[in-house]
Order: sequence, then C-alpha cells, then structure tokens
Amino acid sequence: MPTAMRRTRTLLAVIVALVAATPASVVMAADASPTVLVAEVDAIIHPISSEFMVDVMDRADTANAAAVVFVLRTPGGLLDATRTIVSRMIVARTPVVVFVAPSGARAASAGFILVLASDVAAMAPGTHIGAAHPVSGTGEKMSETVEKKAASDVAAYARSLAEARHRNVRLAEEAVTQSRAFTDGEARAAAPPLIDLVATSVDELIRKLDGRTVARFDGRTVTVQTRDARIERVAMTTRQHLLSAIAHPQVAYILMSLGLLGLTVEVWNPGLVLPGVVGGVSLLLAFFAFQVLPVNEAGFLLIALGLGLLVLELKVPSFGALGIGGAASLVLGSMLLTRDMPEIAIGAGLVLPVAVGFSAIFLFLGRLALTAQRRPPVSGAEGMRGAVGLALTAIAPGAPGQIAVRGETWRAMSPQAIAAGDRVEVTAIDGLTLTVHALPQARPEA
Repeated sequence: MPTAMRRTRTLLAVIVALVAATPASVVMAADASPTVLVAEVDAIIHPISSEFMVDVMDRADTANAAAVVFVLRTPGGLLDATRTIVSRMIVARTPVVVFVAPSGARAASAGFILVLASDVAAMAPGTHIGAAHPVSGTGEKMSETVEKKAASDVAAYARSLAEARHRNVRLAEEAVTQSRAFTDGEARAAAPPLIDLVATSVDELIRKLDGRTVARFDGRTVTVQTRDARIERVAMTTRQHLLSAIAHPQVAYILMSLGLLGLTVEVWNPGLVLPGVVGGVSLLLAFFAFQVLPVNEAGFLLIALGLGLLVLELKVPSFGALGIGGAASLVLGSMLLTRDMPEIAIGAGLVLPVAVGFSAIFLFLGRLALTAQRRPPVSGAEGMRGAVGLALTAIAPGAPGQIAVRGETWRAMSPQAIAAGDRVEVTAIDGLTLTVHALPQARPEA
C-alpha cells in the first residue's frame, strides 16, 4: 500500500509540473481567437434603441470582446436617450466602434453625437453625418432664448466629446449651431478629422481595426486586436423589434387612425366587440409611440377638434361645413405632429388618404346609426303604439272587444264606444290587452 501511494503522489506531481510548464497560449488555445460583436441600429434614437445598444455593450464587456461595432443609420432622435448611450460608451471596457453604413446611409442629429462619442468613428463611402441642431422634445416652436440655450448646451456637449476623442472641435460645434452636415470625404479630410476610418464593409472595417491604438475617454490607450476575429452578430429581441417598429412616426399614426376607426365602428354599432378590441389596443400602442417620439401638442389638439367637428356634423345641420372643417383639422393636426423633425415627419402622402378616408367612414356610419335611432320601433310594446287596426266586435267603456292589428287578433278596450268595423289606433298596451281609440272614418264618395 505505501508503494502504491508513493506512485500516485509521483504521478500527481508530474501532472502538476506539466500544467505549470504549459504556456498560457496553449491552455487558452480554444479562446485565442478574438471576438467582435456587430449590431445594426437602423432606427430613431429613442429609449428602445438606447436599451438595445446598452445591452450590446454590457454583453461585450462580459464576453471580453475585442471590440463592439454598431452599424448605424438614423435620422436622429431624443437627446436623453442619446446621453444614456454615450454615458455607457464612456465607461465601456470594450472599445466601441460606430460605423455609418452602408453607402447612402446617414447618422444625423443624435446619430452625429454617437459618432463623436465612439472610440473609433468610421463611415462607408457615400454616407454623411451632422445636422445636429436641437429641437423641442414636444415639437413646439421654441422661443429664441430657449432655442439659443438648447443649442449652446448641445454644442458644448459635442465639443467636449470631440475634444476627448481628439476630433475636430470646430466642425462638431458647427454641426449643432449651424446644422452643418459632412460627407465621408469631408469628415475624413478635416484637420483634425471628424472620423477615423472609411471602409466599404464590416469585414474591411475589422481588418483595418487590427493593431490600431485607440485613445479611451479617460486618456488611456489600448491596442485593438482583431486578426482572425470571430464576428458575432447581435440583433434586437422580439420585444425590442416590435416596440422599435411601433415607435416609428408613420406606424404610430396608422395605429392611432386604426384605433379611432375601430372605436368609431364599435360606438355606432355596439356589440360587434372585435372593432372595439382592435381599436383599443391600437390606440394604446399609438399612445406608447407618441410618448417616445417628439410630437407637437398643437397637432393633437387639432386632431381632437377635427373629431369634435365630425360629431357635430351629425347632430347639427351645417350643409357639410362642419364635416369639411373636421376633415381639414384632422389633416392639419396630423401634419403638425412631427413638423419640427423633417427626418421623421408624417408625409402628406399618408395623412391625406387616411384623414379623408376616416372622415368619410365616420360620417357614413354615424348617419346610418342616427337614422336607425330616429326610426320608430316596429316590434315589441313600443312598436304596437300608433299601430292602426280594425274593430272585429263592438267595444264600449268597461266592455272589451276584439280588434285585428297586423294580422293578429287582440283583446282591446276603449274609453269610448266603438262599433264593429271601425278603424282604431292603439294608444297603449298592458300585457295582452290593448287600449285603442276610434279613428275618423273615411267619407263615402258622392
């Protein structure tokens, strides 16, 4: 037994010595290939896209990725969401690359701020960045003083990012204060440049990143190693895809119109259920989108006024004036919803057919419903009142008789004497007994 124990100890000692002598590169051979995370952001910069980008950076840090590349194309977005993304970029352990691509894409407004904030800024040929002048988050026209303050604040933000990333501070400021935009050639040729690289594709960009020394926001420098990197593409979750799609202005407007139409059909035709459910869900989704998007309150008020005028058109004889005014208010309100952000504005090509179609359907269904409501009842107790019949037997006060009404024989009583064969009109009904009175008899022709 002691001999066996000595042999076991000797074997363990040999194994430990071999492991200790093995180079780290051999032990980690399976993980030697670096990883680059690539995520596409093709959306307005709002809380959903902000959540997605932050999640990708968290994932890159956890996986010790060599770099994270955001393929960006955006017309702009919300400043608060942009600041959230930039704050996460600054503290990320993984170098963050923002790549404006493919050719023909843009990174305007909030997208320009993200380009400035990135560790490495890259553009594809034929792309452009800039036009970062701020607008009101509600879409309302800002006063001159407030506009100057907002522009000054965003300009200072852009300058600080450009200075920390060693990019062109003057052009960064002019993109905000003068709404300047820059092509890929202009951004690269500036001194100092606004961007670091021009690449035609993600693969070419990753090749150019290899061995590049990147200055981090805190002043440190790191060398990016992307040789033979494994590219891992990250996409939005189903929830993020859905919410991001809903948050597009045109989709939100269609949902709002569908919601109003569904509720209109349900109101004028109670009991259908499906239009009311679809309308309610659509309207709630539209409200979510309008919470995220910069919309104009005056536009909402004009839409509400338009709906009110359409209702009045059904109630008040105006020879179409109220209906035309309501449709016009719907069109103007829809056009004003995103007027101060032309990149994401709702176009007339969508607004006109939707607003006119909704007005026509609203008025058509409303008139049908009101006409049906104004018709006298034709069944039940209410339908019997006013019906004309023929006395089958004589009827006297306190002595009921029989009458024929609508092909049926009824027991009838009257406060006045009625002879058999007289025409009578029903005035009340009590159970199976009708109360009638005599109608004037037609005089025979001479």
